[in-house]
Amino acid sequence: MPARAAIDPALGLAADLRPDAEPEIVELRGDAAGGGWVVVNKPSGLCSVPGLSPDAQDCVLYRIAEMFPEAAGPMIVHRLDMQTSGLLVLALDAETHRELSVQFERRTVGKAYEALVDGVPPERAGVVDLPMRSDHAHRLIQVVDRVQGREARTEYEVVGEEAVRGARCARLRLGPITGRTHQLRLHCAHPWEDGGLGCPILGDNLYGPTLGVPHRADRLLLHAGLLAFDDPLTGERVSFSVPPAF
Repeated sequence: MPARAAIDPALGLAADLRPDAEPEIVELRGDAAGGGWVVVNKPSGLCSVPGLSPDAQDCVLYRIAEMFPEAAGPMIVHRLDMQTSGLLVLALDAETHRELSVQFERRTVGKAYEALVDGVPPERAGVVDLPMRSDHAHRLIQVVDRVQGREARTEYEVVGEEAVRGARCARLRLGPITGRTHQLRLHCAHPWEDGGLGCPILGDNLYGPTLGVPHRADRLLLHAGLLAFDDPLTGERVSFSVPPAF
């Protein structure tokens, strides 16, 4: 039985079991020198990088490093929340890491997420524009702050509606224009009257309770299903997609 992931008891977070499944390799490209990159489908419940607690050291970074012991450099280019599933690209050498990091910094990487949310936004599509910062009282969460917050913008589209445990829910396609920590989760949960969607992601035990929403899922129903970038080895545009398990 794997150890439980670290939690903050003060926030009342339910513990998540780390998954036994390895990150699924979606694509591997390398060169003769052993460099290159790998795209993986991260399971929900597995950290992208090691956490602060000794019980939260299991992560995508360490598992992929074990698979590719010849890899060099930082490897991790971007991250997904522990509870979020989906696509990650990791670099297998320092130069590839640098080139991929530049693409993320310049916002030329294509990303799309799918989520099931509690309720249906009044408008079927649009852009959420709510600056964010860390909560000074609880560093693990983010809050909207139009004065001191950093720019955070998310495109959304309602792509379907369905009933989940008796509740009317929307299936959303989310496109983060910026990439702030917990951006999609906060933008979905923040009240519609104040610029958010007012529809917390199902299973979000961090932002959902602020609206008194009951949990209707055993995990966060957020999946990074599309990732597109320029291949540092060839310059060609590559795109990958993996459907969610929910």
